[in-house]
Amino acid sequence: MNVKLSALKPGKTATIASMDADEPGLLRRLEAMGFKIGQQVKVLRKAWLNGPLHVRVGLTTEVAMRRHEADGIIVNVQD
Repeated sequence: MNVKLSALKPGKTATIASMDADEPGLLRRLEAMGFKIGQQVKVLRKAWLNGPLHVRVGLTTEVAMRRHEADGIIVNVQD
């Protein structure tokens, strides 16, 4: 089942299926931080009131990202 990364609940792990960004350069910045198709991501925490997400990419990289940036990342959730 594919969902937006921002819709993933804290503690859940998924695999990146696709990435899209309106902002020029955002995809390159995300790829530099380890966001690549096929990479595993885990949502660690979500801030209240549509605040940022705390995400682990791969095994060791942790990133805080804006919710609208996470909306552009589609992940495949396996239950």
